[in-house]
Amino acid sequence: MADTSPTVGMTTYQQIKHDIIFGVLKPGAKLKLDALKEHYAASLSTLRETLNRLASEGFVDAPAQRGFLVCPVSAGDLREISHLRILLECDALDLSLENGDAEWEGNLVAAHHKLHLLEVRMLDGDETQKETWKRYDWEFHLAMIRACNSRNLLNLHAVIFDKYLRYQMLVLTNRGEDAVKEHRMMLDAALARDTASVKNLLAVHVEKGLEHTLKAMDWESP
Repeated sequence: MADTSPTVGMTTYQQIKHDIIFGVLKPGAKLKLDALKEHYAASLSTLRETLNRLASEGFVDAPAQRGFLVCPVSAGDLREISHLRILLECDALDLSLENGDAEWEGNLVAAHHKLHLLEVRMLDGDETQKETWKRYDWEFHLAMIRACNSRNLLNLHAVIFDKYLRYQMLVLTNRGEDAVKEHRMMLDAALARDTASVKNLLAVHVEKGLEHTLKAMDWESP
């Protein structure tokens, strides 16, 4: 089967994006097509299409006549991403808490349960499943806003969340008990349909994550 098929193209896109987010492909690294072709078993046309797509999403830089690079990182970029995440997620929370039904509540409780179990293990010193932890973190935040019923909003939020996650994975640390408590408080406020409280808790949660990452990266605080 030719690797220009949608399935292979999507797989290549997901693999390269994953490797950028989780630091396998380092910020600022040059993405050489021949090396990528060998590593990801994809054709040059598939790779160009994939890298152009990632460039449009802001994960890859494509300066004129210089090929492709993994987008660099900076304190300013992280601050902007954090601000955009708060704006998008709070807007989605408004709609989701208004529309959410019993199924939404059940999915949210289940997502938090999975996340909390892993958070407890990490508090006990087991940090062997950091990628799973971040996936469960994503699933919890997505569960809160899933009922917003806006595909465009969810898609935009997913891109911003992935950019935010890339910075978190660069420092490979978590905020411990504080973050665990914040997730529990967000869950309780969401189930109570206390929109103002859950939005405030979300903003504080993201801002504290921003401060933590800036400090871990030895960048100035905002």
